[in-house]
Amino acid sequence: MLRGRIGARLLNRGGVWVAAQTGLMGAVLFFGALWHSQWHCPRLDALGFALLAAAALLGLAGTLSLRGNLSPFPMPAPDARLVQSGIYALIRHPLYTAVIAAAAGWTLVRQSGPALAATVALAVFLDQKARREERWLNERFREYAAYRRRTWKFLPFIY
Repeated sequence: MLRGRIGARLLNRGGVWVAAQTGLMGAVLFFGALWHSQWHCPRLDALGFALLAAAALLGLAGTLSLRGNLSPFPMPAPDARLVQSGIYALIRHPLYTAVIAAAAGWTLVRQSGPALAATVALAVFLDQKARREERWLNERFREYAAYRRRTWKFLPFIY
């Protein structure tokens, strides 16, 4: 009975989104490890490492700003608060941006066509996950609409 209630709660908070995201991230890693060095372009290595470093910094900034609100689930926890400071003053989804940047960096370092396809799928998926999350945030926090209007989704001045 307990396991059923916990499972239902995880599904209700967006557990399917988390499972799918995990699978796509695994596909990026797997494809990059298996099929690599397809383009033979040393400059892509440098760009890839720069993206990996940026992803690490962005992920750290997002994690530190969220503190106790950190969760892989798109639905906010019952005790969550809306974070609008730190990196969240610039972009609404820095952790998703970090995941996309890390996937792109890995793809470029490994120079892998299949990993690139999985990275594009992951980016599209995270955009959809963010849309769902924003609907829940808008329902939960009345100030979310104003916050959404003044901040960028993933990249300042771009998107």
